[in-house]
Amino acid sequence: MLTQQYPSRLLERAVQEFSKLPGIGRKTALRLVLHLLRQDTQEVEQFAEAVATMKREVHFCRTCHNISDTDQCPICADQRRDASTICVVENIQDVMAIENTQQYHGLYHVLGGIISPMDGIGPSDLEIDSLVARVAQGSVAEVILALSPTMEGDTTNFYIFRKLGAFSDVKVSIIARGVAVGNELEYTDEVTLGRSILNRTPFAG
Repeated sequence: MLTQQYPSRLLERAVQEFSKLPGIGRKTALRLVLHLLRQDTQEVEQFAEAVATMKREVHFCRTCHNISDTDQCPICADQRRDASTICVVENIQDVMAIENTQQYHGLYHVLGGIISPMDGIGPSDLEIDSLVARVAQGSVAEVILALSPTMEGDTTNFYIFRKLGAFSDVKVSIIARGVAVGNELEYTDEVTLGRSILNRTPFAG
């Protein structure tokens, strides 16, 4: 297979950086770089500054670990949300997906992944202890497990269920399996996801 020849080392470097992004191959990276070359210098500088500023200044919420511009995200800071209910999700994309359903009005807890021994991800790599600490404060009545219905998601659900076993007054529920087994939560349509939240069932372990 022939190696792609670039007329500029600077162009090649830019393509290499873009191709590090998930889902971006070298052909797509080249197309994006050439698109930027055709733009005004000011527009490209604004693009680069937006990315750099995001990296420098974006925070993770001290309570739920969602992305935020401040130490506490707007959801956790919203007094109108039901603070007695916590919805546990794998990542920030899942928060956005559930919010788009407009069916859930409680708080969230972002684990930052799911237990996956094959990928070297164990419970200590996730925000599980901080979830237990939130529940231990005594104001939580229900924890909703809204992880993707995969083997790794189910393993994580069961681990969290066991960790919360000491809190007998806290209901642990799981979203209804209207979400097909093996599907990623963030790719589920809003109607199905919204119904899964509303029709959640007690987690039986």
